[in-house]
Amino acid sequence: MKSMSYAMLAAAAALGVMSIGVSPAAHAEAATGLALAQQQNCMSCHSVARPFMGPALHDVAAKYVGRQDAATYLQHKILDGSTGVWGQVPMPANTQLTPEQAATLAGWVLTLK
Repeated sequence: MKSMSYAMLAAAAALGVMSIGVSPAAHAEAATGLALAQQQNCMSCHSVARPFMGPALHDVAAKYVGRQDAATYLQHKILDGSTGVWGQVPMPANTQLTPEQAATLAGWVLTLK
Protein backbone atom coordinates (compact mmCIF):
# COMPACT_ATOMS: atom_id res chain seq x y z
CA MET A 1 0.00 0.00 0.00
CA LYS A 2 2.84 2.41 0.82
CA SER A 3 4.53 2.03 -2.56
CA MET A 4 1.22 2.77 -4.25
CA SER A 5 0.96 6.08 -2.40
CA TYR A 6 4.56 6.95 -3.32
CA ALA A 7 3.86 6.13 -6.96
CA MET A 8 0.76 8.29 -6.86
CA LEU A 9 2.75 11.09 -5.21
CA ALA A 10 5.45 10.86 -7.88
CA ALA A 11 2.86 10.95 -10.65
CA ALA A 12 1.09 13.92 -9.09
CA ALA A 13 4.39 15.74 -8.64
CA ALA A 14 5.34 15.04 -12.24
CA LEU A 15 2.03 16.38 -13.51
CA GLY A 16 2.26 19.42 -11.27
CA VAL A 17 5.80 20.22 -12.33
CA MET A 18 5.01 19.81 -16.03
CA SER A 19 1.84 21.88 -15.76
CA ILE A 20 3.62 24.94 -14.36
CA GLY A 21 6.26 24.97 -17.07
CA VAL A 22 9.26 23.76 -15.11
CA SER A 23 12.11 22.62 -17.32
CA PRO A 24 12.51 18.93 -18.13
CA ALA A 25 15.85 18.98 -16.29
CA ALA A 26 14.16 20.22 -13.10
CA HIS A 27 11.51 17.55 -13.48
CA ALA A 28 14.18 14.87 -13.89
CA GLU A 29 16.01 16.15 -10.80
CA ALA A 30 12.79 16.02 -8.76
CA ALA A 31 12.08 12.47 -9.91
CA THR A 32 15.66 11.46 -9.09
CA GLY A 33 15.40 12.97 -5.60
CA LEU A 34 12.14 11.19 -4.83
CA ALA A 35 13.45 7.87 -6.18
CA LEU A 36 16.64 8.20 -4.14
CA ALA A 37 14.64 9.04 -0.99
CA GLN A 38 12.54 5.92 -1.53
CA GLN A 39 15.56 3.68 -2.28
CA GLN A 40 17.49 4.88 0.77
CA ASN A 41 14.52 4.45 3.13
CA CYS A 42 14.14 8.14 3.90
CA MET A 43 10.41 7.63 3.54
CA SER A 44 10.46 5.15 6.43
CA CYS A 45 10.64 8.13 8.78
CA HIS A 46 9.63 11.07 6.58
CA SER A 47 6.70 11.98 4.40
CA VAL A 48 6.62 14.80 1.88
CA ALA A 49 3.51 16.45 3.25
CA ARG A 50 2.91 15.34 6.85
CA PRO A 51 4.99 14.71 9.97
CA PHE A 52 5.63 11.05 10.61
CA MET A 53 8.50 9.80 12.74
CA GLY A 54 10.50 12.74 11.40
CA PRO A 55 9.32 16.09 10.10
CA ALA A 56 7.49 16.45 6.79
CA LEU A 57 10.03 17.21 4.09
CA HIS A 58 7.86 20.14 3.02
CA ASP A 59 8.34 21.59 6.53
CA VAL A 60 12.11 21.05 6.35
CA ALA A 61 12.22 22.96 3.07
CA ALA A 62 10.10 25.78 4.49
CA LYS A 63 12.33 26.08 7.58
CA TYR A 64 15.55 26.45 5.61
CA VAL A 65 14.34 28.28 2.48
CA GLY A 66 15.93 31.60 3.54
CA ARG A 67 19.22 30.11 4.64
CA GLN A 68 22.01 30.71 2.10
CA ASP A 69 23.85 27.50 3.01
CA ALA A 70 20.69 25.40 3.22
CA ALA A 71 21.75 22.74 0.72
CA THR A 72 25.15 22.22 2.37
CA TYR A 73 23.60 22.31 5.84
CA LEU A 74 21.01 19.66 4.95
CA GLN A 75 23.60 17.54 3.14
CA HIS A 76 25.62 17.37 6.36
CA LYS A 77 22.52 16.64 8.46
CA ILE A 78 21.62 13.79 6.10
CA LEU A 79 25.14 12.31 6.23
CA ASP A 80 25.95 12.92 9.91
CA GLY A 81 22.52 12.69 11.53
CA SER A 82 20.99 15.12 13.98
CA THR A 83 19.45 15.32 17.43
CA GLY A 84 17.01 17.83 18.89
CA VAL A 85 16.38 20.02 15.85
CA TRP A 86 12.87 18.63 15.24
CA GLY A 87 12.08 17.08 18.60
CA GLN A 88 13.29 14.14 20.65
CA VAL A 89 13.60 11.51 17.89
CA PRO A 90 17.17 11.56 16.55
CA MET A 91 17.91 11.29 12.86
CA PRO A 92 20.58 8.63 12.42
CA ALA A 93 23.64 9.19 10.26
CA ASN A 94 23.19 7.86 6.74
CA THR A 95 26.62 6.32 6.26
CA GLN A 96 25.45 4.32 3.23
CA LEU A 97 25.06 7.52 1.20
CA THR A 98 27.78 9.20 -0.79
CA PRO A 99 28.18 12.97 -0.37
CA GLU A 100 26.79 13.35 -3.90
CA GLN A 101 23.65 11.37 -3.02
CA ALA A 102 23.19 13.45 0.13
CA ALA A 103 23.56 16.62 -1.96
CA THR A 104 20.92 15.30 -4.39
CA LEU A 105 18.54 14.58 -1.52
CA ALA A 106 19.16 17.98 0.09
CA GLY A 107 18.56 19.77 -3.20
CA TRP A 108 15.38 17.82 -3.79
CA VAL A 109 14.04 18.53 -0.30
CA LEU A 110 14.61 22.25 -0.83
CA THR A 111 12.42 22.14 -3.95
CA LEU A 112 9.47 21.07 -1.82
CA LYS A 113 8.92 24.49 -0.21
